[in-house]
Amino acid sequence: MELGDSTTSMIPDSFMGYRDDITMQMSMVLDQIRAPLIVPVLRLGVYICLTMSVMLFVERVYMGIVISLVKLFGRKPEKRFKWEPMKDDIELGNSVYPLVLIQIPMFNEREVYQLSIGAACGLSWPSDRIVIQVLDDSTDPTIKDLVEMECSRWASKGVNIKYEIRDNRNGYKAGALKEGMKKSYVKSCDYVAIFDADFQPEPDFLWRTVPFLLHNPKLALVQARWKFVNSDECLMTRMQEMSLDYHFTVEQEVGSSTYAFFGFNGTAGIWRISALSEAGGWKDRTTVEDMDLAVRASLKGWKFLYLGSLKVKNELPSTFKAYRYQQHRWSCGPANLFRKMAFEIMTNKNVTLWKKVHVIYSFFVVRKIVAHIVTFIFYCVILPATVLVPEVTVPKWGAIYIPSVITLLNAVGTPRSLHLMVFWILFENVMSLHRTKATFIGLLEGGRVNEWIVTEKLGDLKAKSATKAPKKLIRFRFGDRIHVLELGVGMYLFFVGCYDAFFGKNHYYIYLFAQAIAFFIAGVGQIGTFVPNS
Repeated sequence: MELGDSTTSMIPDSFMGYRDDITMQMSMVLDQIRAPLIVPVLRLGVYICLTMSVMLFVERVYMGIVISLVKLFGRKPEKRFKWEPMKDDIELGNSVYPLVLIQIPMFNEREVYQLSIGAACGLSWPSDRIVIQVLDDSTDPTIKDLVEMECSRWASKGVNIKYEIRDNRNGYKAGALKEGMKKSYVKSCDYVAIFDADFQPEPDFLWRTVPFLLHNPKLALVQARWKFVNSDECLMTRMQEMSLDYHFTVEQEVGSSTYAFFGFNGTAGIWRISALSEAGGWKDRTTVEDMDLAVRASLKGWKFLYLGSLKVKNELPSTFKAYRYQQHRWSCGPANLFRKMAFEIMTNKNVTLWKKVHVIYSFFVVRKIVAHIVTFIFYCVILPATVLVPEVTVPKWGAIYIPSVITLLNAVGTPRSLHLMVFWILFENVMSLHRTKATFIGLLEGGRVNEWIVTEKLGDLKAKSATKAPKKLIRFRFGDRIHVLELGVGMYLFFVGCYDAFFGKNHYYIYLFAQAIAFFIAGVGQIGTFVPNS
């Protein structure tokens, strides 16, 4: 008797019959609810997703047209806004220069605190007209001592630098910035420039930004572009560069050129303090305090300027864990802010109807909500589900043409990475899982709505590896590398891909298998730089 027969004989006939009965009953139930329930619900999902895809498509095409016109015929910032270089005045001396506050919020930034403090202290500006404020919320006493020593070192060189701490972390970054603005020496300051702990402005940053604020009294903010120092560190940082380059090259530029509004990026920008105060100052009601301030200032009638030619070096998160936390905050915060401010925007009387439409529909609904939801729900849930329910079909224009155009329009921001477009699509779909979840948490004010985890910075890994001591045995926790959600979605896509390959007619299985592999890779943590605890 063969092994298979002996195994079968060991199972009681009653159990085999019971299993067959259960299978048949489940099949009958599915058949009974398929036509009246599953098909209509799935068809409705397809219609909703197609509508959202068209919304996103129109938005991307509109921005593509506008940015093309801006590049061809648009006036440079120096032409749209008055700009004159700062000049010395023999009689007034340095008092002709505005007093500028530099704020550097940080939290346990062991790897990068010297870079940011050194870059801020290296800014070219009259020494008696600049105040550098290091807002240290670190909980590690060793790091606090290091940061304080670094501030003392620069102070001994004659730099006007203040080391500020507080006894709590209420409000996180917004709380620290708000507390910093209360200091007595800030009252005489005209402008405030903000740099996160991994940002390194060039020495001429103030010379290129302050004149815009000085000569344009309705201008509240000048935002610089980010320049990524570690974009070539791994494939994940290249993918991030592609997404963020589109944000800066297109979204920020279009917003600045058309409505003089865009979301403040929270760093690498300089504010008029009077505008910041009029808007209500820093608020910690969401995890996007920067966007919150920008929207409130815009509703007061203030204008913003984006300077794409001015770049500030910074670091991209290179570990998958850090990137997931960052994307949760960046997706949850805007959705939650929209929930809190939608009515206020609609009823505001200081801005035009078109600007309200731009902020509500284009800025919030399409870019911050629809873009995340349609990417995951449509391409990772609904579209694969139509393979299992062939009665529901997705037109080619919705399944192929629209996403192809959107992808191409997104990729123009980083021409050097066009050959990585397929990897970028698969990676963005993986990340859309977390962005969609975070968006719903923000809209519904779920449990993690105010979760704030500082993005981990690793500093210059190449320099560290060159001086690294002999390798030790590395251990890591199982949970640090395994991500159940990604694995679950990967299994779903793989199953549907197999079904399509054997029984389907749409030939989606090529995409489904590739996307499943991407989810599996993310599910076992094989993305980005891995820095375990030794």
